[in-house]
Amino acid sequence: MPELPEVETVARDLRPRLLGAEIAGARVSWARTLRTHEPEAFAAAATGRVVEAVGRRAKLLVIELSGGLAMTIHLKMTGQLFVVLASALADPYVRFVLELADGRELRFRDIRKFGRVGLYERDPSTGDLVVERGGAGVFARTGPEPLDEAFGLREFRRRLRARRGRLKPLLLDQTFLAGVGNIYADEALWAARLHPLRPASSLRPADEKRLFDDIRRVLTEAIERRGSSVDDYTAPDGDGSMQERLQVYQRTGEPCLRCGRPVRRIVIGARSTHFCSWCQRLRAAERAGATAILRTITGGVPARRGRRWTELPAADGASGETPEEVARRRSERTRRAAATRRAAARRAMTSPREA
Repeated sequence: MPELPEVETVARDLRPRLLGAEIAGARVSWARTLRTHEPEAFAAAATGRVVEAVGRRAKLLVIELSGGLAMTIHLKMTGQLFVVLASALADPYVRFVLELADGRELRFRDIRKFGRVGLYERDPSTGDLVVERGGAGVFARTGPEPLDEAFGLREFRRRLRARRGRLKPLLLDQTFLAGVGNIYADEALWAARLHPLRPASSLRPADEKRLFDDIRRVLTEAIERRGSSVDDYTAPDGDGSMQERLQVYQRTGEPCLRCGRPVRRIVIGARSTHFCSWCQRLRAAERAGATAILRTITGGVPARRGRRWTELPAADGASGETPEEVARRRSERTRRAAATRRAAARRAMTSPREA
């Protein structure tokens, strides 16, 4: 799922394309894409309004409209946004279209249909996005933005010390911190040399500072590199390149870039978690409640072996691989397939409709 850097990149790409554009209508081909309205009601509420700002809160894109409304878009797993001419080829995976008065369209493409679009009012007294006046704010339970200048180390420490959970689930908790997901939680914990299962309450002040600094550093670099295009994520101006700089995420069995030992993988809350068991040690006392999770560990040191038959002269084929080699091959195949899907999506959005 796109995280803070990916959604921020989408917002920055869309901003010059949408600012000042007037909405002429809206079409929905999958009604459940809309979180707050029926299709006709959504179109009626949005038509005639002008885009005044394009930004982000947590993992949601926020498009501010004239008249005190705002549209949110949650990309989820496979959501993609493109601004194209209305004459562009129809795409069966486009679930929502915002028609613009100048003959262009904002198209929301979503293969898995998990993405959601909402339309909200701004409460004049609080400024929060709400479904109805006096109702709960859309982001009422969302934590602070980690890159906000107003969010400093002191506040991070205060929030961290109020929690008792383990670090990886805590970083994924959007009520604790906004926008951090699986990729950048793994990267920040590796950089800070902290085990993902370590209790938050066990951190010393120096640990807290390292984690705070590395979360901000990793997210900042990822924004500069337009995010990580490891699956279906792409932005209006193209893919990101942060995936080429990831130190631990999806590198199971490969050498740790710091110590050379193999990167390990465990499953925490149905999420793959990558770490180095040497650089990110878990003390014996902290293993007590983590036995079941640690049993899911993969990515150990490959067993020593002689030459495989495929390596002998005149050999043909590709068998005899170690488990780590199989995992890397499958991962690379998955990455190539995802890149092909992203390229196909961009082609579909830029091809004119045949007469």
